[in-house]
Order: sequence, then structure tokens, then C-alpha cells
Amino acid sequence: MKTTLKFGALLLIALVFSNCGKKDEHAHHTEAAVKYTCPMHPQIIQDKPGTCPICGMDLVKMDASTGADGSIMLNESQIKLANITTTLTRFENMGENTILTGRLMVNEEQTEVVSSRVQGRIEKLYFKETGQKVMQGQALYEIYSEPLLTIQQEYLLALRQFDELKEDRYESFLKASEKKLILFGMTKEQVGELAERKKTNSRIVFLSPVSGVIARIDATEGQYVSEGSALYRIEKLDQIWVEGELYAGESSLVKTGDSVRVQISGFEDKVEGKITFISPEYRQGSQIIMLRAVIANSKREFLPGMQATVILSHSEKNAIALPVDAVIRDAKGSHVWILEKNGAFKPRMVATGLENFEKIEITKGVEEKENVVITGAYLLYGELVLKKGGDPMAGHHH
Repeated sequence: MKTTLKFGALLLIALVFSNCGKKDEHAHHTEAAVKYTCPMHPQIIQDKPGTCPICGMDLVKMDASTGADGSIMLNESQIKLANITTTLTRFENMGENTILTGRLMVNEEQTEVVSSRVQGRIEKLYFKETGQKVMQGQALYEIYSEPLLTIQQEYLLALRQFDELKEDRYESFLKASEKKLILFGMTKEQVGELAERKKTNSRIVFLSPVSGVIARIDATEGQYVSEGSALYRIEKLDQIWVEGELYAGESSLVKTGDSVRVQISGFEDKVEGKITFISPEYRQGSQIIMLRAVIANSKREFLPGMQATVILSHSEKNAIALPVDAVIRDAKGSHVWILEKNGAFKPRMVATGLENFEKIEITKGVEEKENVVITGAYLLYGELVLKKGGDPMAGHHH
């Protein structure tokens, strides 16, 4: 029963559109000659019925959606299908772009070198390979240290004296011993455990002071190290450097503190960066200056060594600007599509000026607050070519 009702509804809709089509067809006959085209090959256009010379299908009547002035009428479903969107034109700041080749580097200001706080023997390394991620507070290495063992004994002695005598001076001795243990690398939790157990520990585990990636390991298990010996190099990647090559003639375009856009290889979206350093001298044997910018990397998705381009924007001016894809170029020049108040899309010749990778300046042909097509312009142009044939922009002028 439901199927019968659905079929009846569809039949009624088909009849309505069929009647509308007949009315439109009658009006079309009164205005212009009927054209016929192939549903599969719209480039085939004839003045009379027949078959397509390519696929053999019967030709169908063309609609009258294209006006004499090149305007095109589309229904809502056609607009959605062609992904046609518009925007109101406005004045905005735009400038020229200069592209620099670059590469992502480790931010040396966020690099931590972990060195031994005490003299002793490395009993265990918890990280033995570079490239591993380490979290702050995670165990890094274990060491046997006689000097640290002596300081633990001093602390336990001061603790026992304070517990027995409860005098202020013994309390000061206890606090001084506790501070000494912390300065030598033990945590407050480890000192608290020492006070609870009242027994020295010959092997102390040292924890990572930061989160990051193990970049270098300078010690081995069983090795004797002195106080200050480098053990690990940990790189934090929540910020990263991008270094670009700046030619002599481009050095006047930027200064420290300027914002730049960075396009990283393998990523679609550009990221913002801030210039923190411009080398005061040329690279040896060249006329290239090194530029460095910092970019955020909270997701740790950008890695040192990745290729990147640095985009410098300069010569900014206030102008009507449109996305580059909104402007169609052909033998006659450049044109855009305007959405008229009656719902028709109409091509209009324009003059262009400054252009970068994203925007193009419109110097003539479009006023502020006009509704201009910014996506789907090429589809409209293709529709116009198919329906008018030849030079679709003939008769249009700047």
C-alpha cells in the first residue's frame, strides 16, 4: 500500500514538472530557435532533432537557462551540486608574497641537557635508544654514589638528633641536610621515604626534569661519571624552529618580531610563525642570510628535518580582493561571476592588480558589497561555453 502511495506521489510530481516544462518550452519557441544537445556529450549542439554522432543517443531540447548577455539561471539543487558559493566584496589588506625555502629545526632554547648531580657509577639506564619519548618525572637513570650516601647518613643523623632533643638548632641542621639532598638531585618524595625508612639507599633513581624526546645518550651502564658529566640530551618539541634562506635583496622585507606564514611539506594548512632571529652576516661562501622563526607544535606533529616554505607578505595595500580561483582568465582577459538580484549568475570583465598565492586585487569592474562567486566559477564558465559555443565572452569589455 505504501509503495502504491509513493509511486502515485512521484507520478504527480513528474506531471507537474512536465506541465511546467511544456509552458517553458512554448515560451522558448516564441523567443528563440530551439537547440538540441546530447545528454552525455553537451558539446554536441544542433538546430534540429537527431542522434549524437559520438554515442548515438537521441538529442534532447536545450533549456533556456542561458541569456543573451551570458547570464545563467540555476536552481537550488544545481547550485549545491556545483558547489557554487558567493561572498560580498569588501576592502581588505593584501600584499605581495615572497617565498623562502626552509627546514624545520630543533628549538635549541627548549633543549635540556641532563648531567649527573653527583660522582658515581651508572647502575641502570632506563632509556637506551634515541628517539624515545620521555615524560617529566619519569625514571631516567640509577646511580651508586658514595658522596650521596654520605649526605644521606648526615641527614639521618640530624633527623635522629632533632627527634630526640627537639631543639631549634637541630631543626636547622635537619633542614640544611634536606636541602643538600635536594640540591644533589633527590626529590622531596625520595627524602620523605628516606626519613620514613631511616635507612640509606646506595642506589638512587634520578627522574627526568622535562618532557620531550631523547636526542642523545652520553653514558653507558657501569660507567663511572663525575659531577657535571652529560648523560642525556632531551629535546622539547612543543615549539619548533623553521629556518629559511633570505637573499640580500630580500633582507629589507622583514625584521625581528614580524609574523610569517609557514607551509610545511605534507600538511595542507599553513601555520603562523614569529621571526626571532635574522643572521647579521652572510652564510660562508654565499649571499644568503639565515632567517629563523618559531612556530607552535603542541600536537608534536611537526618534526625536525621536515621541508618547509616561509611566506613573507609585504607591500600591503587596502583593496578589493578575491580568492584567486574566483577570477577566470581567457583570451579576452579576466572576468568574474556576479550573482544578480534576480538570482542569475552573470559574467563581468574585470581588471586585476596585485596577486599572491591566495588573493588577487580587483582594480576595475567590481564595486564594494557586490555578490561575487568564489567557488564554482569555472563550472559556470564551462556551462557558458557549452551553451553559447565559440567565444562566450565576445561582446564583453572592461
